[in-house]
Amino acid sequence: MIKLSYSTFGLTNLGFLDSIEAVDKAGYPGIELSFHRDQFNPFNITDDDLAAVKKRLEGLRVKAACVSTASHFFTPSRPHEPSLMSPDLAGRKRRINLVRRGIDVARKLGVSLVTFGSGFIRDEHVANPSVNPRELLVDSIHQCLKSLRDDDDITLLIEPEPGMYIETLEQGISLVKEVGSPRFQLHLDLCHNYCSEDHYLEALAKAAPHAKFLHVSDAREGYNLKLIKMADNLKLDLSFAHYLIYFPEYADYLLVDRDHPIYFYDEAPGVQQKKRIESILGSVNISRPPAFVDYNSLFAGATPFDDEIFTYSISVPGLSYDVLERARPILIYLRTTKDASGKLLMDKMVANTLTGIVHFHEIPGEGTMNFAASFKALTDSGYSGYASVELYHHVASWEKALKDSYKHLSQFV
Repeated sequence: MIKLSYSTFGLTNLGFLDSIEAVDKAGYPGIELSFHRDQFNPFNITDDDLAAVKKRLEGLRVKAACVSTASHFFTPSRPHEPSLMSPDLAGRKRRINLVRRGIDVARKLGVSLVTFGSGFIRDEHVANPSVNPRELLVDSIHQCLKSLRDDDDITLLIEPEPGMYIETLEQGISLVKEVGSPRFQLHLDLCHNYCSEDHYLEALAKAAPHAKFLHVSDAREGYNLKLIKMADNLKLDLSFAHYLIYFPEYADYLLVDRDHPIYFYDEAPGVQQKKRIESILGSVNISRPPAFVDYNSLFAGATPFDDEIFTYSISVPGLSYDVLERARPILIYLRTTKDASGKLLMDKMVANTLTGIVHFHEIPGEGTMNFAASFKALTDSGYSGYASVELYHHVASWEKALKDSYKHLSQFV
């Protein structure tokens, strides 16, 4: 049996107690309590605050389904950092401490689930190849598990996410088995799974026995773009994705796209660099000569695409934030510039996923996901619990998101 829930992460324009009442009024049986630096901050929450939350919940029909320990909590411009697998022990301990605070809040409110993500391979991992990120992640999870008491009815959950070290459901299942604790299981996000699984329904069915909680949002196909650093052994597959190749010696970028290859330069490339560009394009049978665009001519201000590009950029592993931020004006250019036929160079939302589905949380019913089949695959394989709508991209239009999500999803539960 699946019961609907709504995450307070999509209601951060409201006071926290008001967000609980809004979810209850909309008819949801459950609510996910998500840490947020401005709304439900675990470093500011007092026992009196929690008592007020508990009292408000007791006076309503809605039940607290899960405590989310907020990937965006520490530094909003660098979500998920520091992670449970940060090479710096101090960073890992900051994230472990946040999960422990989630456990404490869950204990005091009588909530049985606490969730978090693995984090990403970052440039500091690449620079320190002797560091094993999986060992760090597993050790951090065990440190979190030690905070559970024998009499606690609390299970910790990991949520696979596009681009993360734990990205696919198979990777999540493998980690759960390695940690080897019945108090550590999976949190499935249907949007994430839709982005990361070639055989989506089969993967959900396989993961269902390990799953204790669901996130729900819609998604749609995008322009799959892999942002990678130049290397001698690059293997490009244009049937899988387009590529934006970063050249560290120049801080330039090459868009490898069959219809419009483009080189974005700070200083006009010399003969040798032009030969490298031709060689890269030739390796994937692109004979069309590239356009050359002066990086300094690109617009870098605010645009309507900022949420989309930010969500894309934070999901790209292995590169520094400076490299990712420098790519932003290029993405704006691709999303706003038309070719000779009048078509946008990038006419779909930018994606960095294994399937080309965009990791951008849409209101259920406004994308291409089949929720009836998704819920059936899960329940047929033994899942029973909450499905919590998470729409942090729709905070400004929260009333519509809250209402429309319930209307669409209530057909299937």
